[in-house]
Amino acid sequence: MGTVVLVHQGGEVYEVEFVTLDGETVAIVSLYSIQLRPIGRRDIARSRLIN
Repeated sequence: MGTVVLVHQGGEVYEVEFVTLDGETVAIVSLYSIQLRPIGRRDIARSRLIN
C-alpha cells in the first residue's frame, strides 16, 4: 500500500511513496495509472518484514 505524492502528465503517471509502519520511506516509484487502484472498503492491510 502506498500514498500518491505527485501526479504527472494529467493523471497518466503518479509518484507513489511506500513507507514502513514507523514512517521510514522505503521507495518512491513512478507508476502508470493502469498500475494503480484505490483501496477498497473490504481491503485488509498487512505487514511483512523487508530485508
